[in-house]
Amino acid sequence: MLSIGAPRADTAAVVVATVALTLPHLFAGRLGVSGRIPRSRWLSIAGGVSVAYVFVHLLPDVGEAAATLAAHGSPTAFAEHHGYLIALLGFVTFYGLERLVRRSNADSDRTGSAGDGIFWIHVSSFAAYNAIVGYLLWDRELGSLLLFSVAMALHFFVTDDGLRAHHGRTYHRRGRWVLATAVIVGAVAGYALENVDLLIAVFVPFLAGGVILNVIKEELPSDRESRFWAFAVGAAGYAVLLLFV
Repeated sequence: MLSIGAPRADTAAVVVATVALTLPHLFAGRLGVSGRIPRSRWLSIAGGVSVAYVFVHLLPDVGEAAATLAAHGSPTAFAEHHGYLIALLGFVTFYGLERLVRRSNADSDRTGSAGDGIFWIHVSSFAAYNAIVGYLLWDRELGSLLLFSVAMALHFFVTDDGLRAHHGRTYHRRGRWVLATAVIVGAVAGYALENVDLLIAVFVPFLAGGVILNVIKEELPSDRESRFWAFAVGAAGYAVLLLFV
C-alpha cells in the first residue's frame, strides 16, 4: 500500500520491476490475445487483477493522500476530498481521451485520413500514465513492490490492447516504444526526486481513477464480447491475495 514518507525501495528490485513493466508493451502484440472477438479471457483476467489492486490497495490510500495534500497547503472545508477529486480527475481525463479518439477514428473512417495529432495526444497521455507507475515503484517495500508490479504489468496488457485497436500499425511501430520508455523515465525521476510526498499524494489517486476507467472501457462495450467470469475470477483471486499477503 501507499506509504508516504516510507523508506525507499531496494534499487535492484526497482530496476527489475521497471524492466518487467516495459515488456507488456514490447511483446503483447506477439501473444495473439490482442484484438480478438470475443475478448481474450486472459485480458479479462488481467483487467480484473488491476481493478482489484486499485480497490484493495490504492483507494484506501486516497484518504492519506488527501491529508498530505492538505498539509502542503491551506486546509479548507474540502481538504478531505482532495484525493478523491484527483481520482475523479484521472477517471474523467481518460474518459475524455477515449471519446476524442473514438470520434477521430469515426471521422477517419468517413474521410480516409487518420489524425496523427490525435495519435500523439493519446500516446503522450498514456506515456505520462506509465511514467507515474514508474515513479511509484520507489514507494514500496519488496512485497508491496511485487504486488504492484504484477498488477500494473497486467494492466499494461489491457491498455496496450486498447491502443492497438485504436491505432493499429502506427502504435506498433512507434507508440509501444514510447510507452515502454516512459516507464523507465518515471522510475529515473522517482530515483532522482526521492519520493516527494506531494507528488506521490497526487499520483496515487490519479492513477487509481485512470486504472478504473481504462479497464472498464475495455470490458463494458458489448461489441468486445468480454468474459465476465474471467474478469470476476481475476478480481476475486487477486483481492484475496492482496488481503492475505
